[in-house]
Amino acid sequence: MKPAPFDYVAPTTIEEACAVIAEAGGGATVMAGGQTLMPLLNLRMSQPFIIVDINKIAELKGVSRGAGVTRIGPMLRQCDAITSEALARDLPVLVQAVRHIGHHQTRNRGTVGGSIALGEPAAELPATAVALNATIEVRSTAGTRKIPASEFYLGPYMNTLQPDELITGITFPDWPKGHIPLFRELAQRPGDFALVGIVGALVVEAGKITRAGIAWFGMGPTPIKAKTAEQMLVGQSLDTLDIQAVAESAIADTAPFDDQHASAEYRRTVGKRIFASALREALKTGEVA
Repeated sequence: MKPAPFDYVAPTTIEEACAVIAEAGGGATVMAGGQTLMPLLNLRMSQPFIIVDINKIAELKGVSRGAGVTRIGPMLRQCDAITSEALARDLPVLVQAVRHIGHHQTRNRGTVGGSIALGEPAAELPATAVALNATIEVRSTAGTRKIPASEFYLGPYMNTLQPDELITGITFPDWPKGHIPLFRELAQRPGDFALVGIVGALVVEAGKITRAGIAWFGMGPTPIKAKTAEQMLVGQSLDTLDIQAVAESAIADTAPFDDQHASAEYRRTVGKRIFASALREALKTGEVA
């Protein structure tokens, strides 16, 4: 299998990349890690006029601190996210989520921004961005805009990016030191996309939950914010918290589907159970492996 003919350019600045993308008039495709793009090219399911390889743009790499936020460059390799001391300190659940992506061979090339841009409904990173209220920075020749992750996804592999826009950063608001990561997924085999998964974080102060950010993956056409569960959790005392009731409410926010891997009913049943068990374990131990 061979891809259809295309032109190739590897810009070294964001401005150059945006200019090429704009000039292509919707015919350009951006290549980051290429883990999804290369098979699509070879199968001719994607036939762009030009590939814009952003691997040489230094501005799109690394992790940095801003005023009350952690900013991740979209070209940060998933393997580097796992070993980042800054992310382990400030966004431990993101590191936890990345460890469940594919296999170490794919994580060596795959990027944080590539996964978030693709928007696979059963992937860990899009849901993590939604759960933690991340903001996605995009740029074009017309300027820059910031999109809340909760508003970024329109459907499976569909987002609000315009054809001439490039993701230039993902910012995550700070969570206080000692916050509790929340993560659990069920997959048929290690490295497979999740059949059901939840991700998020909690803050507990003086025996009460004071902040919650949680999202589902594999439970609908996009990552789904567990808004009802978040609202139920905030302000609750750990002594009187009805975890099962919260799990029931969390499922009500989902829109699971039947496919060749599992039925919608299976996803609802299992989702309710893993939500309850993950929440119970998180509040008891402070982390979920």
